[in-house]
Amino acid sequence: MADLKSKFMEAYAVLKKELLADPAFEFSDESRQWVDRMLDYNVPGGKLNRGLSVIDSYKLLKEGKELTEEEIFLASALGWCIEWLQAYFLVLDDIMDSSHTRRGQPCWFRLPKVGMIAANDGVLLRNHIPRILKNHFRGKPYYVDLLDLFNE
Repeated sequence: MADLKSKFMEAYAVLKKELLADPAFEFSDESRQWVDRMLDYNVPGGKLNRGLSVIDSYKLLKEGKELTEEEIFLASALGWCIEWLQAYFLVLDDIMDSSHTRRGQPCWFRLPKVGMIAANDGVLLRNHIPRILKNHFRGKPYYVDLLDLFNE
């Protein structure tokens, strides 16, 4: 499991790098740095149980067969989509509830210079999910099903 968690974290780095370079978002250097910081602060901060459970579930579906590197990466990418979705919910929930801390640190919107910009950041987190799915699952027969699941 420790090896899968490290591969899961490696997938995060790849996905983040892709999103920060994605021309669809038209980042300036300053906004790219902001999003880089925002992602690291909000997405991988928890126990990652939701995301890691995607890999575990896929392993069960493979009935004991060894996962390929591509399968591990795709399961990780899908797991990260769930973590991104959770981060979106938490960022917005913290604003609505006027929360002070999340995961042992100040809520994102409580940080200096963040404030209500966090609402926009939450929307951006949500908008990253279809980009990740498009980048890695577009050619798969279940691509539309994944989009539907994340949009329900």
